[in-house]
Amino acid sequence: MEDFLIQLRGVTKRYGEGASELMALKGIDLDIRAGEFVAIMGPSGSGKSTAMNVLGCLDTPTSGEYLFKSAHVEALERDQRARLRRRYLGFVFQGFNLLARTSAQENVELPLLYRGESTSVRRAAAAKALQAVGLGGWEQHTPAELSGGQQQRVAIARAIATEPAVVLADEPTGNLDSQRSHEIMGLLLALNKDHGITVLMVTHEPDMAAYARRMVHFLDGKIVRDEINTHPTTQAPQTPQAVVDAIAQEGST
Repeated sequence: MEDFLIQLRGVTKRYGEGASELMALKGIDLDIRAGEFVAIMGPSGSGKSTAMNVLGCLDTPTSGEYLFKSAHVEALERDQRARLRRRYLGFVFQGFNLLARTSAQENVELPLLYRGESTSVRRAAAAKALQAVGLGGWEQHTPAELSGGQQQRVAIARAIATEPAVVLADEPTGNLDSQRSHEIMGLLLALNKDHGITVLMVTHEPDMAAYARRMVHFLDGKIVRDEINTHPTTQAPQTPQAVVDAIAQEGST
């Protein structure tokens, strides 16, 4: 049997009962190998966000199997799922979800704090993660002192500070303009290619999904198409020097 990092087998998710019942997932089968970059696509209500919540151990399936590294996640207790999240998963959200009055350094340290790491370990890991996303020197800036693109970089640094096996990104460019969106996608691509992090990204934007090597399309709670992207975008569009200079000045006042 082929070795997969993630497997979903016949996964369903039901909300409500009787006349108000909603089947958000209707028997999903999905295999994901370590090191893949997968875009999960579909219209509103298609089931893609529900699938992401299940994959991220934020929700449990009504029926079916979810295997992570061959372990049956659907059989785990709540505390066990939380430990799996802390050990193996990193999350990036559309709304950044940063603590407003807390520095970039402290925001990135949060998942390490929840893991019970020492102050020295947290600080070293956060500094390394911020350096990896191009924010070395910005550790003490609060979100209000950062641009939207910089805030999302802090959010990505927070996601990778624990050295996860998988980063789950839910519409990571949804609140950004086109230029910043491509910068963030270039960063996710680099994390995938250079660090071997598996990236699972929900998006409704075809030009963002084009960075992924695989596209899984949802509709009405089912996977209707699972295809390889034979010509993925391999780098972000060249940033004009004037934009580079402007980015360098952001948050400095």
